[in-house]
Amino acid sequence: MSGDGDFGLLSPVSASPAVVALTGDRAVIAAILDVEAAWASVLEEAGFAPAGSAAVVAEAAESWAYDAASIAERAQGGANPVIPLLADLRGRVRQLDAGHPGGAVGALAAVHTSLTSQDVLDSALMLLAHRVVSALIAEVKGTTTALAALAAQHADTLCVGRSLTQHALPFTFGLRAAQWFHGVAAAARRLESLELPVQFGGAGGTLAAGTVLTEGSSSSPFALADALAGKLGLVPAPAPWHTNRLAVTGLGDALASLTDSFGKIASDLLFLSRPEVAELGEPLAAGRGVSSAMPQKQNPVLSVLIRSAALQAPQLAAQLHLAAANFNDERPDGAWHIEWQALRGLLRLALGAATQLRELAEGLRVFPEAMRRNLEISGPLLLSEAVASSVAPLLGADRSDAKARLQAVVDETLQAPVVEQAHIYTKLLREAVPASKLSDEELKALLDPANYVGEAAEIGRRILAAYPEFTHTNPKGADRG
Repeated sequence: MSGDGDFGLLSPVSASPAVVALTGDRAVIAAILDVEAAWASVLEEAGFAPAGSAAVVAEAAESWAYDAASIAERAQGGANPVIPLLADLRGRVRQLDAGHPGGAVGALAAVHTSLTSQDVLDSALMLLAHRVVSALIAEVKGTTTALAALAAQHADTLCVGRSLTQHALPFTFGLRAAQWFHGVAAAARRLESLELPVQFGGAGGTLAAGTVLTEGSSSSPFALADALAGKLGLVPAPAPWHTNRLAVTGLGDALASLTDSFGKIASDLLFLSRPEVAELGEPLAAGRGVSSAMPQKQNPVLSVLIRSAALQAPQLAAQLHLAAANFNDERPDGAWHIEWQALRGLLRLALGAATQLRELAEGLRVFPEAMRRNLEISGPLLLSEAVASSVAPLLGADRSDAKARLQAVVDETLQAPVVEQAHIYTKLLREAVPASKLSDEELKALLDPANYVGEAAEIGRRILAAYPEFTHTNPKGADRG
């Protein structure tokens, strides 16, 4: 972490050693060096580099040996970090090759031959993303497993559904948890299905140098690129994509969509954990949620951090699209360069927020009594839709007149203070509907919120059934590689 230079002081959601290890400058250097080492191996295996050169390059490509600060500063000279890093790599290869037992093997011939900086950096960022996404999906599956358990456990736990900030209809907390699960699982499945391609094309995107390299052999630049993809765990590309940035924007969109789903959960929790609502509570931990001035406060900081990530991600994804739309010529003048930080920022935010959300979901405190208390604030008034459908036919042949009478009951009820509305609505409804048409027992059943949650349980079940791969995970820590 000390070599990164950015500890996340102003971005606490991603200020984690685990996040830095996968996305920091040291991780970027490692990914670039891994691309160069894999390419050296490809060249040697294809007969385009001396035997033993790949081993020399691999030894030289150990990331600990490189000064990230120096490379960053020198990158200004060529406008990308590959150029100074490559100079240092060649220096180490030269030194190791000269001291090779049995004499030099000519390993420099295997370094960067027929590649260009964009080949290496684009492939390295795809490799970096591949590594981050693997860790991210592991965290997400911890979250979805916890949400699936909540959905099943609370399938019949009544709460109030809200629309435009107001009480709307009876709802269940199980369905709310299932819908949270739905958003995260759908976005994660999309992210997991992405193909992250290797980049190749050479200096101008024509593979001219690769064609010269492979001339007279049974190989081709395309075969070499496919072999590189295989070594890196990336997807072979049918053609160079130097100026077609769908691989980058698609990844950015998937990351932003995932953080959107995180933000939905965090926004709900920030409301539902307010003291006057108190339906949910974040997991407690010593020292968490403290205020610098008010000792009584227990701030929902996990939700705050997650929401902060969700609010940042869309702008970063938009920056990737802005860059893609301005990839002029065969190598752009600045558009490529603004991708790097935006893409890394999305990876950092998504992974950091996923870690926070997993902890939140696995330790979420649920208070069904408070849910019932809040439901009863509106009480039978929430059933006015059901009443209109069920009672209007009992009041006479003119259904429009019957519905108008029932609406008048609602309108009069709404004139009273909120705390009195439940009682007043029941009283006025009883007066409007004769007992001969609707007995007290029938009216009580009609006004029971448990009888008007529709297909809530089945909707929740269908959501979980649609994403079986996200309803279970390994024990915490065992699935992180």
